[in-house]
Amino acid sequence: MRLQSSRGLKRLWCEEYRVGWYRLTESEPQAQQVTSWPSVDSVPPVEEGGPIARRGFTYQDEIAVGFLLEMIADEQLTKIHFESHDDLVLVRSPMSGTTLRAEYVQVKAGEPEKLWSVADVCQRKKKEVGTSIFEISLGRDRHAEISSFRIVTLRPIMAALMPLSYPFGAEGRDPSCETMVSLQMEMDSRCPGCQSRKRNGSRYWLENCFWDVRHDFHAVERANRLQIFELAQKSGQPLLIEQVDVLLNEMRAWVKGAGDAKWHPDKAKKIVHRDQAVDWWRGRLTKLAQVNVASGGALAEKMADASIPSEVLAMAIELRLDYAAKVRTPTYMPPEESEDLQARVKSTVQSLSADLAAGILDLSGAQFHALCLQKLDALNNERPVGARDQGAFLKGCLYDIADRCLLRFNGLRT
Repeated sequence: MRLQSSRGLKRLWCEEYRVGWYRLTESEPQAQQVTSWPSVDSVPPVEEGGPIARRGFTYQDEIAVGFLLEMIADEQLTKIHFESHDDLVLVRSPMSGTTLRAEYVQVKAGEPEKLWSVADVCQRKKKEVGTSIFEISLGRDRHAEISSFRIVTLRPIMAALMPLSYPFGAEGRDPSCETMVSLQMEMDSRCPGCQSRKRNGSRYWLENCFWDVRHDFHAVERANRLQIFELAQKSGQPLLIEQVDVLLNEMRAWVKGAGDAKWHPDKAKKIVHRDQAVDWWRGRLTKLAQVNVASGGALAEKMADASIPSEVLAMAIELRLDYAAKVRTPTYMPPEESEDLQARVKSTVQSLSADLAAGILDLSGAQFHALCLQKLDALNNERPVGARDQGAFLKGCLYDIADRCLLRFNGLRT
């Protein structure tokens, strides 16, 4: 579609999820005279394809966990939207001034084995205007908050896009420098006349977009673990690696649930406020600090939360106490055998917990508890013929892990 003119230049706005471009003409003064915009918190997304179709979003969820941890640490990051107006929306409240800023984050996990180029950013699906990464991102600029943008990718970028990876305010990001001028010219030639609802174009997008390369899932996971360690250290509550993984899995389940929720009727689940995250964090650290290895109180609470019958709970507490007595008795079994069985239980529990957090397992708390016991029975049956039965020891170890707040039986379904 080519630019047309009437009395002066007709501006063309690109708007995602519509066919063609929105044309501003003198006969549509209401579109040109908008003086107020709705908040990103008050209007539903243009579409909700993300929550409906988001499967296998492990990488995106790990990115989301990182921002959740950032919000706990940074009081200026006041709330996060999960799968609403974009993959993520980070709402910030600067220390100076009252205007909120909304950062629209696109996470690109399914990428070809090549560097990102300007052509990739501007490529339209079936040549339909408004469908390129650039146009969709700029199209988010339609709310009261000041807009900024972020593209998170696994793959690095080519030289032409490199200025977008520099920190804001860096010399290489100056709009007048040669690389930025050339970048804007190329983008304008590929997506001519593209503007947001708020009449901002390619220059605004380039000045306010940060390209964030996160090389792989495991790198992001390691960064999240380190961030949990550092936050706990600052809070005066050092954590064991097992405890870090428990918190990490809980946060994965949290962001997954928020992403899966629909704006109607679960808007409150999609927008997580900083005070919610901070309260959760402090509560979990308090729980971990109060762990009493001998009491079994935490185990009782975990099983009650999972709606496990009281008679099953009573037996679990006995098994755990028997286990605690056995590990303190050197003659019960050789130390290397005890350590091997404990390691097998930890590995099994970690795998099951990760599957539950990722949504691979869709189980109630009681069902998840039963599955854990089935897996331990299978471990016991794999032992050599004639070996002493260690089913009670394995289950006692399981309940000891739960009592140390390293395992929750709560399922995704209630």
